[in-house]
This record gives sequence, C-alpha cells and structure tokens, in this order.
Amino acid sequence: MLHPCFILFWLFLCLGVSSPSCSAANGSTLTAGSALTSGERLVSSNGKFALGFFRTGSSKSSGNTTLPNWYLGIWFNKIPKFIAVWVANRDMPIPEPSLNLSKLTFTGDGNLVIMNHVTKSEIWSTKIFRRTKSSSNITAVLSDNGNLVIQEASKPTRILWQSFDHQTDVVLPGGKIGHNKVTGMKYRVVSKKNLVDPASGSYCMERDPGGSKQIVDKLCNSSTVYFSTGEWNGKYFTSVPEMSANAFAFVKFIDNREEEYWTVNTFDETVTAFIILDSNGLTKMLIWVNALQDLETLYIQPKGSCDVLAVCGPFTVCNENALPLLCTCMAGFSVKSPKDWNLDYKRGGCMRNTQLECSRNKTTKELTDQFFPIPSISGLPDNAHAMKAVASAEECMEVCLSNCSCTAYSYSTDGCSIWKGELLNVKQRNGTTGTNGEILYLRLAAEEVQSWRNSGRRRMAIGILVGASVSALVLFAVVLLLIIQRKKRKSCDHSNGIKDSGGVLAFRYVDLQRATKSFSEKLGGGGFGNVFKGILSNSTGIAVKTLTGARQGEKQFRAEVSTIGMIQHVNLVKLIGFCSEGDRRIIVYEYMQNRSLDVHLFRSNGTILNWGTRYQIAIGIAKGLSYLHESCRECIIHCDVKPENILLDTSFVPKIADFGMAKLLGRDFSRVLTTMRGTIGYLAPEWISGVPITQKVDVYSYGMLLLEIVSGRRNKFEECKTSDDHAVYFPLKAARKVQEEDFGSLIDHQLLGEINTEEVERACKVACWCIQDNEFDRPTMGNVVQVLEGLVDLGKPPVPRVLETILGSSAST
Repeated sequence: MLHPCFILFWLFLCLGVSSPSCSAANGSTLTAGSALTSGERLVSSNGKFALGFFRTGSSKSSGNTTLPNWYLGIWFNKIPKFIAVWVANRDMPIPEPSLNLSKLTFTGDGNLVIMNHVTKSEIWSTKIFRRTKSSSNITAVLSDNGNLVIQEASKPTRILWQSFDHQTDVVLPGGKIGHNKVTGMKYRVVSKKNLVDPASGSYCMERDPGGSKQIVDKLCNSSTVYFSTGEWNGKYFTSVPEMSANAFAFVKFIDNREEEYWTVNTFDETVTAFIILDSNGLTKMLIWVNALQDLETLYIQPKGSCDVLAVCGPFTVCNENALPLLCTCMAGFSVKSPKDWNLDYKRGGCMRNTQLECSRNKTTKELTDQFFPIPSISGLPDNAHAMKAVASAEECMEVCLSNCSCTAYSYSTDGCSIWKGELLNVKQRNGTTGTNGEILYLRLAAEEVQSWRNSGRRRMAIGILVGASVSALVLFAVVLLLIIQRKKRKSCDHSNGIKDSGGVLAFRYVDLQRATKSFSEKLGGGGFGNVFKGILSNSTGIAVKTLTGARQGEKQFRAEVSTIGMIQHVNLVKLIGFCSEGDRRIIVYEYMQNRSLDVHLFRSNGTILNWGTRYQIAIGIAKGLSYLHESCRECIIHCDVKPENILLDTSFVPKIADFGMAKLLGRDFSRVLTTMRGTIGYLAPEWISGVPITQKVDVYSYGMLLLEIVSGRRNKFEECKTSDDHAVYFPLKAARKVQEEDFGSLIDHQLLGEINTEEVERACKVACWCIQDNEFDRPTMGNVVQVLEGLVDLGKPPVPRVLETILGSSAST
C-alpha cells in the first residue's frame, strides 16, 4: 500500500501547483536610494512572481547585426515557461547596447523610473503627481499576487501607484477592469503586437464606453465592439453565464466612491491562472498544468476567431474550418508583410498583385477590369453600399465597374450591394462553391483574372485525371468486395450472418427483421431509437438497436460502429454487427440477460443487488473506462456514463454500452473541444463552461454513478426532498457525510447493513474525489481501480463548491 503522503503529492501535482522555491537574494522590496539593474530581480515573498529586465525576440538592427530589445516586467517565477504578465516599458524598449547603462530607481520626486544613468534620461516613469518632493519615505513592493505597489514605508496601506491600475495584456487574479471615478483613469488591457513584441497592439478589453455595466472587446482606435459580456446582473455577465460555474475562479464587482471595476479571483491562490487578451483579439482564461508542463485554456471569447474585428486585415478571407491557416489572401492579392504573418500578426492584410486599370478598351470600349467570384461567404465585408434601384446581377456588376473606387459587389435576394476601398471581415464557410452562403465578386485587373482562370483550368484538369484514376480503383475495389460479400452471404445465410471469427458483420435488414420477429419484443428506448430482443438461427441472443432521426441517427450510428467496433474488453459490450440499408441504421449487440444497472438499483421489478455484487460492478465499470482512456490506440471518452448504459450479463458482470456520444482523442492531444453531450446529473462542470474537455468528464460521471450504486438513490434534483434532508441534493449530502466520516448513513437501506465497511469507505471517498469541481483534482480511472482494489489509499475529499453553488442557500441543512 502506498503511503498517504504519496497520494497527497499526486493530488498536489494534479492541481498544477509548483513546489516552493527560495526567495531571491534581492527580496521583494526596492527602497529609495537603491536600484535594480540587469541581472537583478525582485521576487514576491511567496516566490510566485519576479520583477526584472528581460528580452524578447523583437529587435532592431544596428548595422549588419540584429540586437534584441530589453524590457522591465513581471513574470511567473515558479514555472519553466516564461510568461510576462506585466511590462513597464512595452512601447519604449531598451536597445541591447543601453541595457548595462539602465537601472530601475526612484527619482527625487518619488517616481519609479527606468533611467539611463549615463545620459540621465528617463526611459519610463510611473508619473505620479506628488505634492511632496521627498522620496525617502517610499518603497516599491512586489506583492504575492503579482502587483507592483509603490507605498509609503511608514504607512503601507497608503498606495501611491500600482501596476494593477496599468495592466498590459494580462489580468492576474485581483486585477481590475473598470475605471477610477475621480481621475477618470481606465483600468483596461491592451493586446500585445504579436507573439514576440510586447508593444501595444490593436485590441482593447475595457468597461463599456457607453456606460452600461459590461466588459467589451474592441479595436482600440475604434468604437466598434466585436464582443461583449452582456450586462452584469450582480452574480455574472448575462452573455457568459458559464463564468458563474467556473471551478477555478469567480468574478466580483466593486463599486465605491473612488472606483468601479470587476475583478477575477481564484478559489485556490496556489493555482497559476490568468486572463489574457491575445494579439488576435481573443480573451482567454489560462491555467498552468504542471503534469503537462504547459498552459491549458479554460475559457475563450469570442468562440470563433473570425468573429474578432479585422483579425485578418484587408483583402483577406477568414475561414475557421481551414485552421491553422485561418487567414488567406483573396485571389489576386499577396501578403503585405510576411514577417508579421509569421509572428501571428495579420492585421496588415494583403495587397494587390496588379493594380486596377479602371479604363475602357479602345477597340471594344469595354472596361478592362473583371470580377473573380469568392463563394460560400458566411460574412460579407462591412460598410456595404446598398443599391436599391438595381434589379439584376448584371446591372449590379455594371454599377460597380462604372465606379473606380468600387472593389467588390454581391447580388442576392436582398438586392445589390457594392463595396468601396478595403474589404474587411470577409468570412467563408469553405473553399468550394455551393448553395451555402453568399458569393462575393472581387474586382481584379483583367490579366489577374485570366491568370487565376488558367490556374483553375490546370487544377481542374489535374483533378479530373486524378479523380478518374481514383474512381477506377474504387470501382475495382467495390466489385471485388461485392464478389467476396456474395460468397460470404451464401456460406452464412443459414446462420443469419453469424461469423465464426467473431468479426463485425454487415447484416441485411430482412435477417434482423426475422431474428426479432418483426421487432416485436422491445427491451427499452431512448432519444435516438429503440432496442429489441432477437435470436439468430444458431440460438445466439442479440440486442438490436434501431436509430431514428436522419441526421442524429447517422451521427450516432457512425460513432458507435467506429468506436466499439474496433475494441474488445470484458467490461465493454460486444458489437456483433450492423445494418445500413437505405435510411435504416441498426446496431446489433450481444444480449445481456440481466438488462441495465438502473433496473436493479431504482426499479421495484429488479433484483436487489447485494454489496459484494455492487462492489464488483463498480470495479468492472472502472476497469472498462480505464481501458477506454488509457489502453486504446486513441483515448476514447464515453461522454454518457450512467446506470442505463451499464448492462449486466448472467453473472452480473458489468459491460459499458451506448457509444453514440463517444469522442476520440488522439494521444498527441490533451483535450478536445466538442458540443455539450451527456445526461443531466452526470455532467461535469467543464461542460457548462464550454471549454475543451478531457477524459475527466467520464471520471465525474463515474463518481455520480458510484454514489448511486452505494446508496440506491438517484442523484437527480427531484429526488432531493425528504423530511430528513431538507431539500439537500444527495451528492452534496454524500460529500458532507464523507467529510464527517459517516459512511453508514449513505448505504442503501435495502442492504440491511450487510456490507464490507472498508469497501464502503473506499467507494464513498473515491466517488467524492471523482466529482470534484477542478478536473485536475479528480483521479484517473486507473487510479480509481487501484483505490477500489485496496492498492492505494485516499485522503478525505473536500466538498465540491459547484454543488453548493447550484443549490444556493437552499443547500444548507
């Protein structure tokens, strides 16, 4: 058995908390009369943050040599990846030759400045207005939350200046978004220019300039907002309610005589988390995960990168389906600054290869400029001019051609629209023609259009040749498969398609109709179809699942066949075959005599399972999920673990079923972004937040399921109200009882006390660890198996905060 300290250490790592390090020799305070030079730094008393000079990849050339720029800033001191969270001189970099001549010090009037001590010139200053000219009584302190504070040494509570009032592109826990009512100062963040240059970029996150209580993302030099949080209702922003259920952080609104602002704080101060407005205008909440040695995204707004205003610059097309490219130049245009694009700054956009002529051919009198179609446009450029008098597409084109400043037109059921000057915010669904979206006709010089058409013909010719070759090969393969299938069918017709090797078979509909007696014995049903009992001619029992709904049925069909069809495990239901004829989608499983787990836990007509059987079922389910998560070629996330999807064979061995919502996660990736799926009551908090998920969503669902196995009670809210519980949600009650080590009160009363006390304690503890708010607090399914088998011991789990938040004040007993 592993020592409890090892378990605590493992949980410590899962939180993403780094081990403490010794404070720097310089301490956390800079006093009047002292200076901070290159190579020196201040370190906060908790060791989490450091202040000093650092360099980036942004540079200036000096002769034939490219030299880096230097900045004064604050960064995370305990993690190996350098992340600057505040930069003093972001727009006034220090060239390499001047670094050794520069220092951070106090001036006589009490300002903190970066000074070139040879030329006596200021590079950067806090610009504090002070009535007294003496600086002998002030200090600069790097606080434990990463805030650089200038205060009076004799009266530390009097803050004269702080970096939290002058944030750059990062908001740390405790940072502000709002304004000072007295001075009018805005507490806002401004994105950096690109991946390596911390200079002020194009995007701002700030309190709504219109006065409403919301935070907006906008271009700094424009009043146009491309994302807003919605109004603050006292608990959360109306457009981002998922922030109220965030397992890591919570939002507070402060309104007093001097200030009005929002601040985000984490539940656990040791967790390294922050909000950033990146160079592409996306607001992200990030957390450092020690086990991955990298940052993970908890929250991102707006959801689509193409929704950021002018993210790709003029004469570009933004296509989120084309990631990682995202931005491409329109036909006839080339990247204006390849260097900037390589640094992920694309707002410079693209420029024409050939200038418009805007003239007429002397012979034909026709205009020499022509139009090139850009299909499948889901978002047309801004600032369109509507031509209400225009009645046809041809007339719309002529209107654009006759105006030299017109650069594009579009004609649809809404009429004619033309655009002048630069084209911004063009969004495309895909790169092919079709009925989806509008068509934007881009004005190009005639020779440029001809060049693109010739290129298109060449591509078409190559495509036809390749397509013909592929079609011939496919046709040959299909014919060969039909011959093989016909031979198989002849040899297998007597057994309704059963194959001795146990492989997945393609059944005929008529075979399944015969096996199920025209689908007469229904075993159960759900949102996607029904399940019927069947018997093949060789006496093999089968469960036949018919899927309904053309779109969703097809999606679930593909998910189940592709997922469960390629794996085998004693605790996973076996897929025998499928049928795909016309619009019929049917899946054939092995028949489970003891039906699903919910029948025996919650229904009066089920068998009352003794404790030993329940415990072995719990271990079996955990082993099945562990296999899916850790032993398959790709990590398989089931996404809908619940009693209804646990089937029991004649010996009550559990088998996980229904993989219609499953998600595959390649081993090269740590998480996947997908739409919410699953069943209310078993959904992990991260589903609500809309962030990319991991296999830990299955761990959360398993925790809820394990509580139901122990107690024989549903975790749904309608099951909350009893005379004893005072409307306490059962999982919340269970977590509290585990805290009190009162395990006996959670046991199903039908067991009549015939239990194994040690097993009950293990099951209750591991269940409550599985339903923790923070996914990094939850164990893996492999760890769960070890705990249940008594190989590893677990400490006492905390009560999940989200469960209490969901019920509010009614959750108190």
